[in-house]
Amino acid sequence: MRTADVVICGAGVIGCAAAYYLAKKGKSVIVLDRDNSIGNGGSSRNGGGVRQSGRDPRELPLAMYGIQHLWPTLSDELGVDVEYHQDGNLRLGKNERHRKILEGLTERAVKCGLDVRMIEGDEVRRINPYLSDEVVCASWCPTDGHANPLKTVLGFYRAARKLGAQFITGESVLELKKEKGRLRYVITDADTYCTEKVIVACGYESRAILQTVGIDVPMTKDLIEALVTEAEPPMFPQMLGTADADFYGHQTNHGSFVFGGSAGYDAQNLDFGHLATQSNNAPAICRAILRWVPKLADAKIVRTWSGYEDLSADKVPVISNIDEVPGLIAACGFTGHGFGISPIVGVLLSQLACDEEPVLDLSALRYDRFRSAV
Repeated sequence: MRTADVVICGAGVIGCAAAYYLAKKGKSVIVLDRDNSIGNGGSSRNGGGVRQSGRDPRELPLAMYGIQHLWPTLSDELGVDVEYHQDGNLRLGKNERHRKILEGLTERAVKCGLDVRMIEGDEVRRINPYLSDEVVCASWCPTDGHANPLKTVLGFYRAARKLGAQFITGESVLELKKEKGRLRYVITDADTYCTEKVIVACGYESRAILQTVGIDVPMTKDLIEALVTEAEPPMFPQMLGTADADFYGHQTNHGSFVFGGSAGYDAQNLDFGHLATQSNNAPAICRAILRWVPKLADAKIVRTWSGYEDLSADKVPVISNIDEVPGLIAACGFTGHGFGISPIVGVLLSQLACDEEPVLDLSALRYDRFRSAV
């Protein structure tokens, strides 16, 4: 039996960030993951957006705090260039329905203090001249940006290990177990771990793990696909998205473009559990890209990949102590929004695990907000 102050289930960017900030506080940390590779879930399969715009007001303060206080210095702190760029986010619209969506998102964000505004098509193309004439409007947030998910996970992992955190891969968490009413053990298919605090940050798999101690966070999973092109000459630095959130992308330091999207059907039903890409998704994403960025018509696709989003019932993450199970902390249901807020979530989880007052109010992200009214 191994022991640690904190055991983290899940070695994605959230788990690695939490491990790093806990190790900085001098805590002994063990991170468990069923995969043999670090960050091989959604953390390495996302578009790299670091955005505040388009978020639910409940999670927007996390994004704003991270961009103001953590992302700008993260590369220096971790000793790894996470390729963070703060060159703005254009959330694009082509019709009046899109305009209404974007206006609603913008109005709610402005009320929260975010610098974001609606702009018309001509101004959109002044910011990014490569965009199609079909774009009639956009929300523009100049302080948004993007980063490299692979390098960010690597940075948190290496920095956490340097501070003494242990990472154990290839072990599946089977059960959490209480002793005298308090969570004390994490049982895997290979060992048992004794601890004072457990952070469950395993994406959709968090639901089954939490259920072993009678806690259910309503989540589903959705398979999404992305693709990367060969390197192209520098074109535009902004992160792109759409009103329907069905397309996103940016150009990397390398020059390649990373794009994600959807073919408009439920790929999850065709996945068979092994993250296989579907033959008609990439062509559909490419056709969409050409409607937004026509000048990429000759760009060559290098590869595609897929990954799961863990969708919470209200599309907002759970970051919370679990009152019914002292010692248990949940961090799941990020709904495709987790990468951009991962540094601040790591800070907040470390504070919860150390019984400190969180730097931000997390009451709107509690696990028990899903309880039925009685």
